[in-house]
Amino acid sequence: MNSRDRKNAAQDLTRGPESAHLRRQAVPFAFGLVAIFSFEAFDLLFISKLGDMPLAAVSFTLPVIWLVYGIGIGFEAGAASCVSRAMGRGDASQAGRLTTDTVMLASGVSLLLCLTGLATIGPVFRLLGVTDNLLPLVRQYMHIWYWVAPLDVALWTMLASLRARGNSLLESKIITSAAILNLGLDPLFIFGLAGFPRMGVAGAAMATLIANATMLLLTTVYLIRRLHVFASPLAPFRKVLESWKHMLTIGVPAMMTNAIGPISGGIIVSMIAGYGIDSVAGFGIAMRIEPMALIPFYALSAVSSPFFGQNFSAGHFSRLLVARRAVIRFCLLFGLILAVIASSLARPLAGLYTDSPQISSVTTLYLWVVAWSWGAYGVVMSVNASFNGSGRPLPSVVISSCRVIIVFLPLAWLAQHWLGLPGLFAAETVSNALMGWVAYQWLGRHIRAQQVG
Repeated sequence: MNSRDRKNAAQDLTRGPESAHLRRQAVPFAFGLVAIFSFEAFDLLFISKLGDMPLAAVSFTLPVIWLVYGIGIGFEAGAASCVSRAMGRGDASQAGRLTTDTVMLASGVSLLLCLTGLATIGPVFRLLGVTDNLLPLVRQYMHIWYWVAPLDVALWTMLASLRARGNSLLESKIITSAAILNLGLDPLFIFGLAGFPRMGVAGAAMATLIANATMLLLTTVYLIRRLHVFASPLAPFRKVLESWKHMLTIGVPAMMTNAIGPISGGIIVSMIAGYGIDSVAGFGIAMRIEPMALIPFYALSAVSSPFFGQNFSAGHFSRLLVARRAVIRFCLLFGLILAVIASSLARPLAGLYTDSPQISSVTTLYLWVVAWSWGAYGVVMSVNASFNGSGRPLPSVVISSCRVIIVFLPLAWLAQHWLGLPGLFAAETVSNALMGWVAYQWLGRHIRAQQVG
């Protein structure tokens, strides 16, 4: 590898200004997320042009898609944590071994998830409240989308290993390219333009499948031939097994952490389904808009893991305290700005997707209520990523479990009986705010305890 490739492949995060490192790594990653979530927003916009039933059908698929991605994020978190700590120790060889073995395991597990999902579409979505008239549309979409899962998980695990080396710029370029390709293919397959077959909701999934397959192939070739971040896949199984064990100590808890949200999301969708299909469609629109607002927090949490991993392994605990303060300042200030914007633009944003007053009212209500807790949720995400990066995944599991199981679900069940949908959304706001404060305090105590020890 030449000097330029070394610079592109890795960056030392244990030196230099803490806030500058976080900003320099987060900004390009955020641009990539803008592309991804913009595509998802436009994807649903295209689907909404097919009618309210396709819009509702795709909205029902979101909890299942989030669950699959949550498991994939577990592998991503495991790769980011283990590789960053190996780089912090100066062990590039071990970083390559971990990268290779994690991608192989992630690909195999996600393929099993794909096959399992294909065999259980009917019972799973009936459990979520999908009606018989919507189920054919759900089948059309998921029969193709499930094949996206192994491609997506493999790609994002590779990109997490790059981020762990302090390189988020290349990752941003790759995911932006994937999003642009997907967005270009969407109208062709959904509406049957330029001689392509009109596939409706299935066309949206087909566009995603082709875009991800293309970017996975190109990324794999580039990482092998130019950056040399992989080790030999033909290593003795004992070494591969050691890598898997090392990665899964972070990956399994991270999967649990990220699976909790989608499972609760499925419960929420089933609750909202009791208010009618229009309510599910409105919630689905909100779930496409919200990630756009959360992009800065996703980006910050993504770069917090490698930053904490490298500095934790190097013993630079004072840098971690400085980074922690920078994280909460950004999350609370930017979260307040986002809440004001979302509350002001809630109705126009909902109107982009639907002319139905019933659907629009649910989207607007969600944004009016939940947006005020986005900053606190950003703290939760960044703290969880910081714990994972430090090789301490248990606090992340506890924080996420408490946020959903101990606080949100009981409160949501009570509040919806008292106040209806407003109570359900208010419960999410309260749980985000409470657990954001708990997470911030816990991380501070953890860093100071390591510093004293």
